[in-house]
Amino acid sequence: MTSKAWASDLSGLLAESTDAAVVIGASGGIGGALLQALEDVRPAGQVIGFSRSSEGGLDLLDEATIKEAAASIRRRGVTLRLLIVATGVLETGATRAEKSLRELDPTSMLRMFQLNTVGPALVLKHFLSLVPRKGRSVAVCLSARVGSIGDNRLGGWYSYRASKTALNQLIKTASVELARKAPDAVLAALHPGTVDTPLTQPFAKTGLDVQAPDVAAGRLLRVIAGLQTADTGGFFDHKGMRIEW
Repeated sequence: MTSKAWASDLSGLLAESTDAAVVIGASGGIGGALLQALEDVRPAGQVIGFSRSSEGGLDLLDEATIKEAAASIRRRGVTLRLLIVATGVLETGATRAEKSLRELDPTSMLRMFQLNTVGPALVLKHFLSLVPRKGRSVAVCLSARVGSIGDNRLGGWYSYRASKTALNQLIKTASVELARKAPDAVLAALHPGTVDTPLTQPFAKTGLDVQAPDVAAGRLLRVIAGLQTADTGGFFDHKGMRIEW
């Protein structure tokens, strides 16, 4: 699918002024690029971004802020046609990318799960209720290939891998529930590839296909535009290829 084709498809998804696309994590490298790319399409619908630094603030560690962000969308009277959860952490001052079992720390592990698993799950809890019962809608969460159990051949990154694996299960389970309410909706997990952001910079290796955020955003939006109802509950990379669980 060419960039013109996916742009046209996304414009169709946001064809009415009452349609809305929401990006969670809009201040991050990938999230910001996704927000900008959606705005560049100039759809008739609204493009709305949430992050800790946005008006009102959305903090994945604070469910009340997630609930309020969803309520603010409801108050606008718009129809949620596209939801992108573009959040995630790897190694920060509070989380570790462990290479061995001896490096496991319970506090770090809990924070990793709070941010990579629980937070996105709470976003789905509050925002998927805004998805229309009829008509096409798409919701995706950024996951990671290292969350695949079947593809794990290198080991390491215990907490990060496990948090993304758990996220994938939550997405799959939520997709089953969503299909009962909104049979035309799609909910999927996406692997963005290696993107030049603060999350990956300490771990970037020579030879990897490191993408600029705007390039990654274009690839992800192309995949999103191509998702069909039969793809709901799936796990896809930035080229649109299925990833084994």
